[in-house]
Amino acid sequence: MSAQAKHAERGAAILSARDVRKHYGGVKALKGVDFDIYPGTVTTLFGENGAGKSTLMKILSGVEQPTEGQIVLDGEPVRFASTVDARERGISIIHQELSLAPNLSVRDNIFMGRELVRNGSVDYAEEARQAAALMAELEEDIDPLTPVGELRVGQQQIVEIARSLSVNSRILIMDEPTSALSATEVEVLFKVIRDLTSRSVALVYISHHLEEALEITDYAVVLRDGSMTAKAERSEIDLPWIVRKMVGENFDLGTPPTGYEFGDVALSIESVSVADVSVAGRSAVDKLSLDVQAGEIVCIYGLMGAGRTELLEAVAGGSPLSGGRVLLNGRNISGLSIAQRIEAGLCLVPEDRQRDGLVQTMTVGRNLSLASIGSFVRGMLLSRRAENDLVNDAIRDVTVKTDGPHAMIGSLSGGNQQKVVIGKMLTTQPKVILLDEPSRGIDIGAKAEVFRLLAERAKQGTAVVYSTSEVNECLSIAHRIVVMGRGRIVAEFGPDVPKEQIMAASGESAAA
Repeated sequence: MSAQAKHAERGAAILSARDVRKHYGGVKALKGVDFDIYPGTVTTLFGENGAGKSTLMKILSGVEQPTEGQIVLDGEPVRFASTVDARERGISIIHQELSLAPNLSVRDNIFMGRELVRNGSVDYAEEARQAAALMAELEEDIDPLTPVGELRVGQQQIVEIARSLSVNSRILIMDEPTSALSATEVEVLFKVIRDLTSRSVALVYISHHLEEALEITDYAVVLRDGSMTAKAERSEIDLPWIVRKMVGENFDLGTPPTGYEFGDVALSIESVSVADVSVAGRSAVDKLSLDVQAGEIVCIYGLMGAGRTELLEAVAGGSPLSGGRVLLNGRNISGLSIAQRIEAGLCLVPEDRQRDGLVQTMTVGRNLSLASIGSFVRGMLLSRRAENDLVNDAIRDVTVKTDGPHAMIGSLSGGNQQKVVIGKMLTTQPKVILLDEPSRGIDIGAKAEVFRLLAERAKQGTAVVYSTSEVNECLSIAHRIVVMGRGRIVAEFGPDVPKEQIMAASGESAAA
């Protein structure tokens, strides 16, 4: 009998949701959910984007209030007025989207809002010592005084995790904690999780990396369209069970589109080098060359630090080249700005959609039309009709689930926000579209929809280049797989290559 079953048999749930419902206007995000958390166990919550997972966790951690239903802590009904209230009762949450202050140091982010005070002033030395200890526990060599804005996304996620660990909570909710972590960083996090459960800390774990989540879970709960559809012990479930309960059928991420010939070379990357901003004198990308034809889908695979992000950002104009040049349909665009490259027909869907892809204070419609705003100008005025037509077409084409163009972008699930970012770039009618980790933080159903969109665009003649650190995504719609390591291309494969061969070429253990 598992630890979860033993606790359930004794009626020892530490935190419970009873018939919890949450309505946002006419949208029913939760439709009467019962959910139990037990000390010393990892309860994994599965579900597609928009299933209600994050909404339920926000209610349990004091971010949101339920429309109906009851929260029970240690057998007593409670109402959390805020996250501070919940944290004081021992409940912390690591949100899916990072909530760090980039201009502050790692130390200041970890202790923001609960500074350590000694003799009437903040004890910065003690905060730095504790921050360094947390970094050591997470096996991350980060100076506590480093500004968070200088860290890569994966390191920022480590800081977010460290901040929650520093609270010493009884209940820790992790919403997509590994979406930007390398395989090695995930292993370290899992060791930390098991150490926490050995000390009777209760964990709720949400992840779209299904195989990864199976490694750590003791108990699985599946939400679908705001309702619980299944729950089971770890010994009773496998990957097909999870997918079937989530989406109703077991499907893959697609296959490379066929039935047409590639066109001329659309994108030519010639001996491109990009400086490593973290280490003086070192290149993140080292004299890399790559040609992509119109209608071709190329996947760039590599581990964290391989140079994938740096390459795509430099090609899109987000960072300078230290050598080489970029050609779009034979035209040298190396000296153009980001806006000029978009106008020329090349665009990038960035890895961090919250920071670089969306404007959180704008509506869904305004986010979708932002990159194409110049096409709506009529003399000195903006044509609202043309903008509305484009927005409505984009919502339909990329299948965004929303109340409408006037809904705020923050009201959408992570997968639908990612569709908005992709839709925004597709409205510019690009000849080449680059996507950096396009499936980061989205579920298997949303992944399939994103890859379907890309396959359709390729059939229309768009050259598609996407990067990923998930080997299974290489084997979905790509016509060609390029493996990067230490800033260079180390191997190229066709779509029928075994995944073990891809992983071996990147220097990754096939058992990882």
